[in-house]
Amino acid sequence: MTASDTRQTCDLQGPEGRLEAVLEKGEGTPTFCAIVCHPHPLFGGTMGNKVVTTLSRTCREAGGAVLRFNFRGVGKSQGAYSDGLGETEDLLAAEAWLSHAWPGLPLWLAGFSFGSFVAARGARILADNGRPARHLFLVAPPVHHYDFNSIDNTACPVTVVQSEDDEVVPAEDVFQWAAQTPLAPDLIRVPDAGHFFHGRLIPLAEVARSRLPGAL
Repeated sequence: MTASDTRQTCDLQGPEGRLEAVLEKGEGTPTFCAIVCHPHPLFGGTMGNKVVTTLSRTCREAGGAVLRFNFRGVGKSQGAYSDGLGETEDLLAAEAWLSHAWPGLPLWLAGFSFGSFVAARGARILADNGRPARHLFLVAPPVHHYDFNSIDNTACPVTVVQSEDDEVVPAEDVFQWAAQTPLAPDLIRVPDAGHFFHGRLIPLAEVARSRLPGAL
C-alpha cells in the first residue's frame, strides 16, 4: 500500500451481532464499491484468505472502496455458521453499510468458493429489491454442493473463474453449470491451477481487473 492508501478495521452490525471487517480504499473519492466474500467457515475460510485479499487489493488499486468481512462465527464476528443462508444476511448487512457510506456508487460483488454461493444469493436478493450489483464475480463456485440452480437472475453480468485442476470443486461440474444456467456467465478457465490458485493469483487478479466497473 502507498502512503495515500487506507486500510482500517471496523465493526459492522450484522443480524447476529458484530461483524468483523476490513475496509480498504485508495486516495481520493472511490469510483465504485466492492465486497469480497471468503471461503467456507468450517474449513478455515476467513477474510484473510489469499484469494480474498488479492481481489480486495485489485479493487483498491483500481479506485474502489472494498470491504471484506468475516462471516458469523468466524474470527471476532458473532453468531454461528448457517449453511450460506445466514451468511447471505451478513452480506446484505455489509452492503447496506457500504452503500450508506458511499451512496449511489456501483457495486462489484465477488466471492470465492463458499463465498461465491453467498455472493450469488446476495446478488439475486439485491436484484429482486431493485438494487442490482454492477457485476458478480464468482471464483470456484461449489455448484456440486450448493443450490446454484435456484439463482436464476442477478440483473447484472456474471463472470465465473474456475481452475482446471481444482482439487475441491469439480471443474467439469462448474463448466456444465455455466453452460446451462440462465445467468449466462462469462466462463474463464485457468490452466495449471488448483482450488486456491497457488502461483496463479496474478492471472486471477488480471481477470478481476478487467471486470471492474471502470474497465467495463
